[in-house]
Amino acid sequence: MKKLFIIFAVLCLAAPAMAADWNFYGSARFATFWIDDDSDVAGEDSDSDLQWNQQGNSRIGANVKFNDEIGGRFEMSDNFGKRILYGTYNFGAGQLLIGQTYAPSAIFASNSVFDGDGDLLGIGEFYEGRLPMIQATFGGFQLALIKADVDGVGDQDLDVSLPKIEAAYTFKADMFKVTGFAGYHTYEVTQAGVDYDVDSYVAGIGAGMNFGPIFVNLGAHIGQNLGNYGAYQPYINQDAGFGATDTLDNDAFGWLAVVGFNVSEMITLEAGYGYTEAELDDSNNTQDAQQIYLNATINITKGFFIVPEIGMQTISEDASPEEPERFYVGAKWQINF
Repeated sequence: MKKLFIIFAVLCLAAPAMAADWNFYGSARFATFWIDDDSDVAGEDSDSDLQWNQQGNSRIGANVKFNDEIGGRFEMSDNFGKRILYGTYNFGAGQLLIGQTYAPSAIFASNSVFDGDGDLLGIGEFYEGRLPMIQATFGGFQLALIKADVDGVGDQDLDVSLPKIEAAYTFKADMFKVTGFAGYHTYEVTQAGVDYDVDSYVAGIGAGMNFGPIFVNLGAHIGQNLGNYGAYQPYINQDAGFGATDTLDNDAFGWLAVVGFNVSEMITLEAGYGYTEAELDDSNNTQDAQQIYLNATINITKGFFIVPEIGMQTISEDASPEEPERFYVGAKWQINF
């Protein structure tokens, strides 16, 4: 850690002397929430806790311009782990990116701040995170060849022969923006002497509309074996299964709706709902998760705002009568510098 600080300090001191423009930025984020978990199991009491902590997605980084063709960006988390690191080459007709950044499918239609700026990710909105890739951009079109992170279980042997392929196209107008995306990933698993092909895909769309002070964001996606594809899945399992001779595919979908109102330059109100569902082949057990929330972004001054939020998350499955619920109320505090 000390070496990392020394390297970072040297970069900061050397930046003015470098033949590049370094525009540094930072964001300190703090969560103050009261959380009540109801397990819905007979004889078990609900558990209430106070969350009072700096969020892990606090960050520091820089946008860098070397010349009209070459640029880049880096971003580190609150513990100085890598969030983003890439270089770009502008070749006139488009741009080539090499490094780690958000996948083309990242849309961020929600501003739910609970759970470290959860944004309904994995509970209505498809999300993969920041991944190593080679990406080409031509206007509103993006095509990325992404590192395929796959994990085996037990004695599984995994063979990956192709990167994950993902594309997205965004169309913008004065009052609305629409993004469509799709991706495909495949690899082979050998388990107990049997070979299985695990094919996964995703397709989705997101739309944002503005009607004066009112805004509406919508999104939906469908897919197969989204867990194997690399989707963020903190609430329900979306991985493929393995039968005696064949792969058992897991079919999933999700959707979300957000509506907001810009009361003034100081206050923005927002309400949202997200839902996700998955079911494995040869199974009658459908799993689902949902979240509803209401918040307000209160701008104290430029760069400093507070977002109080109240909401509830529910998880259920057909095979179990239990429906664990999480109720929360509190606020996120954020200073950008």
